[in-house]
Amino acid sequence: MSTKIIRRVDYYYVSVKDEPGQAFHVLQQMADLGVNLLAFAAVPTGPDTTMLTLFPEDSHQLETVAKRAGMNLVGPHGAFLARGSDGLGALVGVHEALYKANVNVYSSTAVTDGHSCYGYLIYVRPDEYDRAAAALEI
Repeated sequence: MSTKIIRRVDYYYVSVKDEPGQAFHVLQQMADLGVNLLAFAAVPTGPDTTMLTLFPEDSHQLETVAKRAGMNLVGPHGAFLARGSDGLGALVGVHEALYKANVNVYSSTAVTDGHSCYGYLIYVRPDEYDRAAAALEI
């Protein structure tokens, strides 16, 4: 059985041109402004646009510095971040709890570090968020 910590996290979107260096510039800007990100994703949304998803450690800080920097953030939206020791079936308990609460996971992303730990982002619909939090005991 793997150990795990699950927490609520906020995430924000920002759209950028789909060209080299855009993610670098946003990430560099976040680092320069002292914003620590728990997770980051980039997904194409059209032929020349990419949506960057930022998961800040401190949502208020991100909102404040983004506003000062003129960045158009969309959010906050709620998700869950699970971290724990990896092993066979590490995510089974998470999905079992959500299944028993009749919560649909509509998107998720997991990654291992190759050395026995994992990180897992879980997206549920806003109207199921509180029920999911209760099912995950957070």
